[in-house]
Amino acid sequence: MRLATFLHDGKRRSGVVAGRQVHPFEYPVDLLDLIVEGEEPLREATLRALHRTLPVPLADVRLLPPLEPPTVRDHMTFESHVAGVAQGYGDTVPEEWYDAPAFYFTNPYAMIGAHDDVPLPPGCRRFDFELEVAAVIGKAGRDLTPEQARDHIIGYTILNDWSARDIQGREMKVKLGPAKGKDTATTLGPWLVTADELEADRDAEGFLDLALTAAVNGETVGRDRLSNMAWTFEEMVAHASRGTWVRPGDVLGSGTCGNGGCLAELWGRNGALWPPPLTPGDTVTLTVEGIGTVRNTVTEGVPPIPLPRARRRP
Repeated sequence: MRLATFLHDGKRRSGVVAGRQVHPFEYPVDLLDLIVEGEEPLREATLRALHRTLPVPLADVRLLPPLEPPTVRDHMTFESHVAGVAQGYGDTVPEEWYDAPAFYFTNPYAMIGAHDDVPLPPGCRRFDFELEVAAVIGKAGRDLTPEQARDHIIGYTILNDWSARDIQGREMKVKLGPAKGKDTATTLGPWLVTADELEADRDAEGFLDLALTAAVNGETVGRDRLSNMAWTFEEMVAHASRGTWVRPGDVLGSGTCGNGGCLAELWGRNGALWPPPLTPGDTVTLTVEGIGTVRNTVTEGVPPIPLPRARRRP
């Protein structure tokens, strides 16, 4: 199933995508609420929508993020991405990276839809995209094994972790990780593809073997396969659940794919800002086999509100 959230005639609805149409759920309900209710109520609502409601052409709706996640963990599981970015700093992949699927928490309030415009973050001069796939948690769990974790993933969607690289670089010197450099926008969409739809694409090691493509203004700049992750999504969920809960609606990003999954990797490998950073008018198109395509255009942002430098104390 492909489950979407959308605006139509000024109303926010959720429903089931079939072909080039979307069938709204029979009763207005948020997709996340159905996910919380459980897999069986969600399936029943889906069947009722397909058989009882009038479809709406996808061309007539504005796709919103499929859900409003309570938390977003963004991982870093593609070694080639890590190596390429590190090369730009004369560095290599840190040995600690190989120990566990590292992640940071990003802003759940910054989710935008598959075709929404993306404003430049205030003060940003090196704007970048990041092609990722995200798993969405369907039921709560804690201290899960990877085998148990598979039953806790309800589906997958595309994630674009938009990044203000210059701001990110400055703030990470404080050693607290990225924050404002990642705070303005994260694309989630175009819809949620339920896990059963992609089972046939799973390889012998448990990885989803899907083609990934990134393009800027129609020119392809990156290609990779999701199976090049260093950890499976189930292993990522198991690690994330150590000593804490993962709950319905939580989003876990794969991290940026390699071979041009973002500009920063290409800058590191090329030794120069080429291709150039994104500027207003640039359109980024990300496609994941079996899931779909998101396409966002960069627009002018607002200037940063000035703040004083730190007060030095004796």
